[in-house]
Order: sequence, then structure tokens, then C-alpha cells
Amino acid sequence: MSKFSGARISTLLLTAIVFLQVAFSLFYIIDIAMELLGIRKVAVSWEYREIVQMVTIFGMLLGAFLGIVVLKGIGKSLREVDNRMLAASGEFHELMIRRFEEWGLTPSEKDVALFTLKGLSNSQIADLRGKSVGTIKAQCNAIYQKANVSGRTQLISHFIEDLF
Repeated sequence: MSKFSGARISTLLLTAIVFLQVAFSLFYIIDIAMELLGIRKVAVSWEYREIVQMVTIFGMLLGAFLGIVVLKGIGKSLREVDNRMLAASGEFHELMIRRFEEWGLTPSEKDVALFTLKGLSNSQIADLRGKSVGTIKAQCNAIYQKANVSGRTQLISHFIEDLF
């Protein structure tokens, strides 16, 4: 692997451009301050000023161009992360369906298991399903038994382990 990767070269180039922009900005600030305070001892030639201005403009344009390139790269990275998250959530859903089928859960138990995985309490699940809390507890116990886990935490961690 090369000592200077593309990312490292880009970082060094961007750092150099920012450094030059700061240096030339300081030149202008000091130049204006010296002129305002009347403490300039040596006049700066117009040729020197023109060269500094051209280099500054070039640095600003280059910085703007690299800023656009970096922003496009960040946008692309964000889109890739979003796509991976969608794929992972789709895979998680498929994993849930597969596990529920393997365990032989009834449709009601599947609903309760899904709400349990979403973090809802038994009373919240009972309210959503229009059932009593006792019925939800009984269904949860059936789910835990079929999944061969001892409780809610183990059920959730079963799916987390499967994702890794």
C-alpha cells in the first residue's frame, strides 16, 4: 500500500490551500492595519500586491472547487449510508419473519412479538390490540417458550445477535 493514499493527498492539499488562504488573509489584515495606523515603513510595490492578489484569488477559487468536491463526496457517503440502513432494516424484517415462521408463532403471537421487539410494554400492546394484559402476558410466555428464551431481553438480543 502506498505511503500517500488518495485520501491523505487530498487532506494534505486541502490543508495547504486553507493554510495559504489564512496566510494571505492575514497579509491583507496586517496591510490594512499598518496603513490605517500609519506605521508602514516600506512601501509595497504594486507588482507585489498584484501577485499576492492573483495568488489569493487562485487559492479562493481552488478552495471553493475543493469544497464542492468534498460536499459531493459527503453527499455520496450519506446516500450510501442511507442505502445500507434501508438494506439492513429490510434484512431485519426478513429475519423477523423467518424466525417467527421457524418458531411456529400464530398470527396473534407474531403481532405481539413485533410490538415487543419495538419496545412496547404489555399494557401498551394490550391497548393496541384491544386485549387484556393477561392475554398479552400469556402470548408473550408462549412466544418465549417457542423461541427458547427466558424473556423479553433475551428475545431482543436473539435478533441483535443474528444481525451481527
